[in-house]
Amino acid sequence: MDGLVTRLIAMRDEVAHLMAQLDIEDKVAQIKDIETQASDASFWDDPTAAQKLMQKMSRLKAQVEKWLTMQQRLKDAVELAELDDSMQDELSAEADALAVELDKLSLQAMLSGEYDAEDAILSIHAGAGGVDAQDWAEILERMYLRWIEQSGYKAEVIDRSVGDEAGVKSVTIAAKGDYAYGYLQSEQGVHRLVRISPFDSNARRHTSFAKVELWPDIAEDIDIDIKEADIRVDVFRSSGPGGQSVNTTDSAVRITHLETGIIVSSQNQKSQLQNKDRAMQVLKARLFDLERQKQQEELAALKGENVDAGWGNQIRSYVMHPYQMVKDHRTNYETGQVSAVLDGRLDEFMEHYLRSNIASAPSE
Repeated sequence: MDGLVTRLIAMRDEVAHLMAQLDIEDKVAQIKDIETQASDASFWDDPTAAQKLMQKMSRLKAQVEKWLTMQQRLKDAVELAELDDSMQDELSAEADALAVELDKLSLQAMLSGEYDAEDAILSIHAGAGGVDAQDWAEILERMYLRWIEQSGYKAEVIDRSVGDEAGVKSVTIAAKGDYAYGYLQSEQGVHRLVRISPFDSNARRHTSFAKVELWPDIAEDIDIDIKEADIRVDVFRSSGPGGQSVNTTDSAVRITHLETGIIVSSQNQKSQLQNKDRAMQVLKARLFDLERQKQQEELAALKGENVDAGWGNQIRSYVMHPYQMVKDHRTNYETGQVSAVLDGRLDEFMEHYLRSNIASAPSE
């Protein structure tokens, strides 16, 4: 029984350490503060601000409750193990279950970056490889939509440019849910596909590329002033599914930021105004991330680190011929279950990426 008590105490201490790292106490205080505000009679005088606060509280509660539950379960298990030798079998099973849950929660503790808990905006762009690359971009789109669904998140297709023969030239998707941005950070970069091309009448092997970009979807919290003179707004007819109004009115909006050349589009909202608002949100997120990248590159240059802002080498290869393998070149994690990965099983790649980042992070 002494070994079991020692194991449970070690897990309890680890949970306490991770809770401190995640500022769980501060999150609990924020929840109580919002609850106090919500009890005021004037709270709903500004419905937009009130709803925003309620959404924040809901997200904080989702983050906090799992940790408080884990903490209480470990506290109870330690007390029972110290008091009652007859419950060793039951407590051993509980310790095993808690260890599995703690492993999952410890991964969340790695997502402690400033924006890791936020929603995400993900864009996929077909690269070299012609129609094969556009088909590959569409395969990646399906893969990420599957992952979003399997993770319990909500997906919003903001813009989608279909290929001339097959696939997509580009697609922009919002993933809405806790830590969507934190998890999806592992996907930024160039993805390489090797397969027998279904578009080659001679059945030759082709290599295709697609680039994945990612930004935190925090436009409402970004204080960026974009003047009308800074942008060009074009309207066009939406394409793809969405009903008659999508195909018969110029409701889609494309915004070009003149200084940076960044182009964003939105075509899946119900009206031109809504599409413009959503496109502006994406533009703000991209401008914010661009500035953040500049700061990181300047800091890296001061430290003497190599900075590659271009396409660079692929981060992951998906090989379907002459053998089956998906390999992440940053972590060396690989699997032969190509179909499962393309069906959205990305958690192992994300976990290895996060753990690799933690392991390689410089100590303070």
